[in-house]
Amino acid sequence: MTSVLGAFAAATLFALSVPVPAAHAAECGVRSDGRLYCGNKAGAKGYADRSYRSATRGTLVGTFSWFQCWGHGDPHPGGNDIWYWTQLDNGAWGNVPAVDVSTGQDPAPGLREC
Repeated sequence: MTSVLGAFAAATLFALSVPVPAAHAAECGVRSDGRLYCGNKAGAKGYADRSYRSATRGTLVGTFSWFQCWGHGDPHPGGNDIWYWTQLDNGAWGNVPAVDVSTGQDPAPGLREC
């Protein structure tokens, strides 16, 4: 029994020490379904309107999400006024400022405006 537990512990430690490749880290583009799939800031907030002054509807807990479309709103620290519309992790829909989405340019090429 002790050797089984020791082998399990060793395998667990090895698994934890091996880095997991970030398959989606470099991806940021519009796919055939018309959505933008891109990295985002963990914990990025989604707002009711395209403004930090509006109500928060939820967050993006993970660091890779899809976005339905984009629109102009209040300027944000990203140096522009682009906000992305998506379904947040709690199921609500919200606007995420482009500063929290890892796009190369805003708006993301090929994504429709909403």
